[in-house]
This record gives sequence, C-alpha cells and structure tokens, in this order.
Amino acid sequence: MISTVSKQVDSDKAVRVIALAFSADPVVRWAYPDPGDYYTYFPRFIRAFAGGAFEAGSAFVSEGYAGAALWLPPGVHADEEQLDAIVEESIAEELQGPIGEIIEMQTACHPDEPHWYLPMIGVDPVHQGKGYGSRLLAQALSVVDSEGLPAYLEATTTASRALYERHGFEVVRELAVAGSPPMWPMVRPSSH
Repeated sequence: MISTVSKQVDSDKAVRVIALAFSADPVVRWAYPDPGDYYTYFPRFIRAFAGGAFEAGSAFVSEGYAGAALWLPPGVHADEEQLDAIVEESIAEELQGPIGEIIEMQTACHPDEPHWYLPMIGVDPVHQGKGYGSRLLAQALSVVDSEGLPAYLEATTTASRALYERHGFEVVRELAVAGSPPMWPMVRPSSH
C-alpha cells in the first residue's frame, strides 16, 4: 500500500531508506566512494537536494517505509546554498568541479515550462524488485497528471532508466563528465 505523505511524515525514515537505496548507485558512489563519507554526508545531500518535498507535502512513501519518492512541485527547488556547502565540505576537491558541471547540465535539461521534478526515489535493497518503485511512481504521477504538467527526473542506472521508460519518461540526453558514470535526464510529457 502506498500512502501520500504530508507534513506528518517521518522525514528521517524517508531519508534513511533513500540513502540505503543509493548505497550502490554508480553516480552517487563516484561522488562518495568512501562508505563512511557516504553515510555521513549523503543524507544531508538528500535533504538539501530534495527536502523541499517534505514541506510541500509532495513526498510519497510505501507502507513501512520500504521506499520513498521526494517530488518537487513547480516552484519548489533544491536548497542551492546548502547543496553548495555540502559539496564543498564533503566531496573530494578534484571532484568538486566535475560535480558542479553535472549539476549545471542537469539544471539545463529541465523543461522550460512548470513541471514536477523527482530528484530522489529509492527502495530499500531488501525490497527492490517487488514493485514498490513502480507503485511510488504511479501514485505521484497520478497527481502530476491531474495537473496536466510534465515530469522530469534523472536516471542513474540502466535499470532505473528502464523503469522510468515504462512509466512514460523519455531520455533527453546522456550526461557524463571527467570519468563519471553516465546519467540520463528524462522527461514525461504532459500529454499522458
């Protein structure tokens, strides 16, 4: 059962499940190769990048927090100041420039018109492959569709890219810099 999360959500649980889900993500672990650094800083990164979903009431969780999706509706954005501070504090100096480039390229791939953005979705690895991700996407996309707006996200694995394609997302381009793993910005047109 998927339930819509409002301001009563346990944001700590949602952030923890997303951190678990991304623990083997190629792009994230390129940025945080050390496990200690990953578990110290990535939860803060999640909050800075996608935490606006908690205040906007646009966070979705599966029953028991097996998975979570943090959507940013039109007008809600990442906390750029916090993101910059976290990158400066936690990312190896030689990766700060390339990561800044990736973030700029991601930003440039967003649709020009108002849209919903999914910066973070993840399912606890012990629950992956059981449909939680699909149900989280379907629940949120019903809200997006009711507003007649496009949706945007970045896939960081071929498996997640395939999942998003099944839900109507289309690859905009492939992004990679300075030896980083690829990621794929994807848009789901508003015509769905």
